[in-house]
Amino acid sequence: MKVEAIEKLLIDVKENKVDIAEALSTLKQLPYQDLGFAKIDHHRELRQGYPEVIYCSGKTIDQIVHIIEIMIHRGSNVLGTRATEEMFEAVKKQFPMAAYNQSARTITIVQKEIEPSKGYIAVVTGGTSDMPVAEEAAVTAEILGNKVERIYDVGVAGIHRLFSKLEIITNARVVIAVAGMEGALASVVGGLVDKPVIAVPTSVGYGANFGGLAALLSMLNSCASGTAVVNIDNGFGAGYMASMINKL
Repeated sequence: MKVEAIEKLLIDVKENKVDIAEALSTLKQLPYQDLGFAKIDHHRELRQGYPEVIYCSGKTIDQIVHIIEIMIHRGSNVLGTRATEEMFEAVKKQFPMAAYNQSARTITIVQKEIEPSKGYIAVVTGGTSDMPVAEEAAVTAEILGNKVERIYDVGVAGIHRLFSKLEIITNARVVIAVAGMEGALASVVGGLVDKPVIAVPTSVGYGANFGGLAALLSMLNSCASGTAVVNIDNGFGAGYMASMINKL
């Protein structure tokens, strides 16, 4: 619930369009709504500007559908991450406007207009195999109201591919650099641009990559100033942080 919604509720009470009992019921559930298995934080959009996001992995289909139903009733846009196609099919049966990004494994429902930001976020990957994590970042940034430019498969194994897209990357307000293997892309990009770079290590790589640990350590030890690192495969965290920076 946003400030505007509370203002409208108070005006409706003042103009006798809503009775006091109904208004109290609405306000009582403002901080959070206890479903037993989950406590939906309705107050989050008021505090932080963005509604709660549903991490679908580990939840049952019924739980996900119930949470979405409550959020839809509250007028929120919905983002569900790490969702399976089976989860999406169940959600779409009840909410036909739901959309699924197979690569990102995200469910999105847009029921109120998203005003896009003036600046844009560039999402850059080292390889095609990094795209699922990059897409999670891109979808997250988009539903939070940002323009996104996707620049994929421009890693250090063919650095000329990166240079050909440098103007687009340089003109972004924030850059998300997604890479597995040795994770060198973040340092390269960080050394070329004067914007914040959010590095995302992925679990893409052979044995000594250790499920993304090698890329994570490379990015943490980057000599490029202005580069920050999120957790392995955490495209959502990168997209969310990039949105906050872009809207400062």
